[in-house]
Amino acid sequence: MESTEHATTAAELVARGWADHRPALWWRDTVLTHHDLAREASTRAALLTALLPPDAPPHIGVLLDNTPEFVHWLSAAALARAAVAGINPTHRGPDLARDILHTDCALLITEPAQLPLLRGLDLPGVRILTAGTDEYAALLGQFAATALHRSAAEPTDRFLLYFTSGSTGAPKAAICTQGRLTAAGRRLAEQFAVEEDDVHYLCMPMFHGNAVIAGWAPALAAHAGLALRARFSASGFLDDVRRYRATYFTYVGRAIQYVLATPPRPGEDRDHRLRLGFGTEAGAVDAAAFQRRFGTRLLEGYGSSEGGAAIQWAPGTPTGAIGPAVPGLVVRDPETHAECPPAVFGLAGELLNGTEAIGELVNHGPNPFEGYWRNPAAEAERRRGGAYWTGDLFYRDASGYLYFAGRGDDRIRVDGENLAAALIEAILARYDGADAVAVYAVPDPVTGDQVMAALAGRFEPESFAAFLRAQPDLGTKMAPRFVRVLERMPVTATNKIQRARLRREGVGCGDPVWERSGGEFRLLATEKPSTAVEGFPNVRRQGLEPRTR
Repeated sequence: MESTEHATTAAELVARGWADHRPALWWRDTVLTHHDLAREASTRAALLTALLPPDAPPHIGVLLDNTPEFVHWLSAAALARAAVAGINPTHRGPDLARDILHTDCALLITEPAQLPLLRGLDLPGVRILTAGTDEYAALLGQFAATALHRSAAEPTDRFLLYFTSGSTGAPKAAICTQGRLTAAGRRLAEQFAVEEDDVHYLCMPMFHGNAVIAGWAPALAAHAGLALRARFSASGFLDDVRRYRATYFTYVGRAIQYVLATPPRPGEDRDHRLRLGFGTEAGAVDAAAFQRRFGTRLLEGYGSSEGGAAIQWAPGTPTGAIGPAVPGLVVRDPETHAECPPAVFGLAGELLNGTEAIGELVNHGPNPFEGYWRNPAAEAERRRGGAYWTGDLFYRDASGYLYFAGRGDDRIRVDGENLAAALIEAILARYDGADAVAVYAVPDPVTGDQVMAALAGRFEPESFAAFLRAQPDLGTKMAPRFVRVLERMPVTATNKIQRARLRREGVGCGDPVWERSGGEFRLLATEKPSTAVEGFPNVRRQGLEPRTR
């Protein structure tokens, strides 16, 4: 087998599959070999060469679920030196049209199930190809490959235009070149000891960078197999893992919590080959629960969507920390730009100096951030003073380990003290009734902010109040003033909590909201703003007054 040690482009990795007839991709009842994948990629690469206009950026949009077609078009784009823009199928109307037009897609690849999303959209200059139709099959037939498509791809060729998740604001299309994707795939394959007989289970949406860069790329680099799930299903997770003999998977957002919420299956929960999961936002509590139940280790990491900074877990990393800071990673005050001092912890592990220690993670070292497509203002916000500013909040301990404190918009400041939303969430996640927790700020005219928590699951005010009193690492200003109780947490298509929506809806959200006063919780009721509690629109008093200093 040809080595990929010196491969510098995704095209080289795709081409290696030609004449390799081992199984490489599983999807439902379909099994394709590495040769099948290279042949299908070559067919579509020839089609792209013929159809893409020479006077426009070689960009294609892909509006598909996780199907073999998505893999074929990624591989074809690599061979044809084109770029793929993953289009989010949860967007609608003007937002969907904006994604397609903003990324200058000359072709849009979709499927019959997605066509209703495109009805009525004005997409000038965009040709739509619908997979699974007779017309589509006939078009591919004109370019059916009998030999590998020879590629002149370069590492600097634009390859992905992937939108940030949108959980912290309007999405931006980050650029990833063939060289960066190839290097990331090789690095992850080496880090996780991925070999040719491994099978990567891709259940996170492939329009997002996580599934492609952390899932498809290491499998491609190691010449390993892929198993696809059209859309994430917690109830189908274990059946898929067992059916496809998966060994590795990636996750983001609340996916792990949803899997843990499925009924246990004694005798089956550990009857599989799954050895490793890699992702973000599972949290230490759920990661431990996942390993106890399924025997599978979860590795949490941090990486900005744009690739500008990364933190990897290493042996010796303290509980709650993401990993050690590499040279160049610094936590800075976002206003003064001064480096923040190390965190000071109390006997129970509580953060004592959040105001001074919490700041924005900044990378002064080399980084692979390659910019945003046609968004110079957003790019300038990231690149400042020769460094990459992540927009994410962290603090570090005296030994140099980094702790995630929340996104930039998650900053909570109570009585002049900075609090870490992520730290509070980790504490509240211990509550027995909590299926999912999000912590965020709501404005207060006296204290600046108040801590509000959204809790999906079972909430009992007396037991929750007792739970808060029993947490030794929950500071007095960290306890939530308000608790919103939901049946299900609002999430993005990548299962990340929609924090901007929660903050926007605030206390007057329409769901049951409980206020803490004197250590106990009482139910608030939403009503017209004219009878609102001062500082909290759409909430009226039920024998409670706003807290004063």
